[in-house]
Amino acid sequence: MNKNSQTIASGLYIVATPIGNLGDITLRALDTLRAADIVACEDTRVSGKLLSHFGIKARTTSYHDHNSETKRPQLLAELQNGKIVVLISDAGTPLISDPGYKLVKEAGELGIKVIPIPGASSVITALSVSGLPTDRFLFTGFLPAKAVAKEKAITELASIPATLVLFESVHRLPDTLQALAKQLGEREAVIARELTKLHEELRRGALPELAEHYAEAGEPKGEVVIVIAPPPAVPPSDIDIDSLLREALKTLSVKDAAAQVAKQAGLPRQEIYAKALHIKRQ
Repeated sequence: MNKNSQTIASGLYIVATPIGNLGDITLRALDTLRAADIVACEDTRVSGKLLSHFGIKARTTSYHDHNSETKRPQLLAELQNGKIVVLISDAGTPLISDPGYKLVKEAGELGIKVIPIPGASSVITALSVSGLPTDRFLFTGFLPAKAVAKEKAITELASIPATLVLFESVHRLPDTLQALAKQLGEREAVIARELTKLHEELRRGALPELAEHYAEAGEPKGEVVIVIAPPPAVPPSDIDIDSLLREALKTLSVKDAAAQVAKQAGLPRQEIYAKALHIKRQ
């Protein structure tokens, strides 16, 4: 066990690191990294710069999508031997669009203690400064790169009554905004770029305006989070309940289809359930 680990018990520590500004690391994260027997990094070169900045000399190993199947048993064996293993990503909170959930799951199944060390997250950071509703939101990661798959994914997201938070590559941002504007219309949105870094930028506007801006300006530099307002409330009289139920019944049970449509329409579930039963029997 690492000589700095007297007050830190063995286990798997999920440690958040800064998304840009190194000053955002927590004191608890630093203590945990100093105590670690092994630090599992998405990219050891990126994490090496962070550790060096804070004078932390730790044994590091790579853990990413391409080697996780072979590395995971090794890390679990170290944990079973009473070691302190820290999992970090290149930036932010691990497991958010990064590898790691299988390691956490299998550690838990083996009775190994899993301890969160919270900190920076670009998802929450972008949402907190967006000026859009925060009482209900959906983080959906990256949209598919191919146009047809992207269109299908946006269609599935369109009716969800929540603020949407997405990641996107700067290389695909102009095309993605065009696709979002086409399917989601005039919804308000925020492009949060380079959060906590020197060139931090928040650009607000309706999706068509943002799509036009980036079509003309071209792809920006840095990391991007897109935050999109929920769909506007639709009066029940304007909703085609039967069409919504027929579509929902293609993939859901009568009970689940009724619950979904009742939520969309803002109508009593019992009333919609009766309609769903009638449609199902036709």
